[in-house]
Amino acid sequence: MGKMRILITDGFNLKGMLLLEEAGFEVVEKNLSVEQLSMELPGYDGIIVRSATKLKRDLLEKCTRLKFIGRGGVGLDNIDTDFAAESGIPVFNTPAASSRSVAELVFGHILSITRGLNQVNREMPILGHTEFNQLKKRYAKGAELYGKTLGIIGLGRIGTESARIGLGMGMRVIGHDPHVSEKKIGLDINGQQVYSTIHSVSTKELFEKSDVITLHVPNQDEPVIGFGEIDQMKDGVIIVNASRGGLIDESALLQGLDNGKITGAGLDVFYGEPNPSERILQHPLVSMSPHIGASTFEAQEKIGIELARKIIQLREELVA
Repeated sequence: MGKMRILITDGFNLKGMLLLEEAGFEVVEKNLSVEQLSMELPGYDGIIVRSATKLKRDLLEKCTRLKFIGRGGVGLDNIDTDFAAESGIPVFNTPAASSRSVAELVFGHILSITRGLNQVNREMPILGHTEFNQLKKRYAKGAELYGKTLGIIGLGRIGTESARIGLGMGMRVIGHDPHVSEKKIGLDINGQQVYSTIHSVSTKELFEKSDVITLHVPNQDEPVIGFGEIDQMKDGVIIVNASRGGLIDESALLQGLDNGKITGAGLDVFYGEPNPSERILQHPLVSMSPHIGASTFEAQEKIGIELARKIIQLREELVA
């Protein structure tokens, strides 16, 4: 087998790229339009993407040379995995590499809401020099997370990391996952392992008991949280979604924010992304970020290294 050519379209960590080059791969990084990709990809043995590049059936059918698809991240929504499976093209992703980064962003939004940071950061640049004391009074009603109940929908890797952080902050943690009855969570405290067991409860119980709810599930055909689910929740609940846009019915979310049922929402993903609703973006009770859950140096380095190792292992299997 000659030197394998790999196309990278959405960026890739330098360490991962160096591992591939040192292993003898030819690595080409390009930002391509859909038309350009359709012309160029058939000349490559593999492609590495993130979420921006769409690899659908009509494109993949032209790529008879393609031996693998690498996805830097968790979701595979932008890849026609059914066609890849039919064609014998392995698809790799890196589900574990970004879990901590996403979970930390979740708590960034939670803390932003409980202390009003998402709002006051909009007002301080405008009013801070003339109405400092008024702002101080207005935002002097924060809340601690200690002793509050965190409800996690989806007890996979990111949900587990979110549970670990919540436990470390003194929260009571419950979860819902149809595939998990309970999960043992380990916390490293000064080199000592402390364990706690998270029990999976019904969504009804989770909604009724949780002060904060965070979503960690794959794409669904219908929203996980809509009008009926919000009605079941505690008054003053906080909802966070750093998983997939569309998991929350945004009309229901806006109603809950406007009528006071929901204290605040933390959103890293949006319905209609990359063109989110202006009402969502402009709402003062929404703490928001532009889908950056995995966008930390540490996560991207782990993603690059993990993906490079999987590709090198695949080549060894193909040569054997």
